[in-house]
Amino acid sequence: MTEELPQPLTDYFVAKNRHDIDAMLASFSSDATVRDEGKTHHGSAAIRSWMEETTKKYRVTVEVADATVNGDAWRIAGIVSGNFPGSPATLHYVFTLADDQITRLEIGA
Repeated sequence: MTEELPQPLTDYFVAKNRHDIDAMLASFSSDATVRDEGKTHHGSAAIRSWMEETTKKYRVTVEVADATVNGDAWRIAGIVSGNFPGSPATLHYVFTLADDQITRLEIGA
């Protein structure tokens, strides 16, 4: 069952699809952590750098296909299209939220 996304996640995906780094970053807490492609990025500067690098490299857009929630953790299945082999592909995003901000994001297949 697809749940209605909370505002920080809606804002993140809208910004991601526009390739708007500042707006994407605005959804994250200053001490958030992102895990993607086997690397961990902690804090606003590191997350900004990751966003800039991956946005430039892949130019992805994400269509949310499914969303489930368990406590403060949201699991999103997204159909991701962009400049990478196998596009489009379904990726899973696991977000942790606190105080209306993303505190953790893990991206995987």
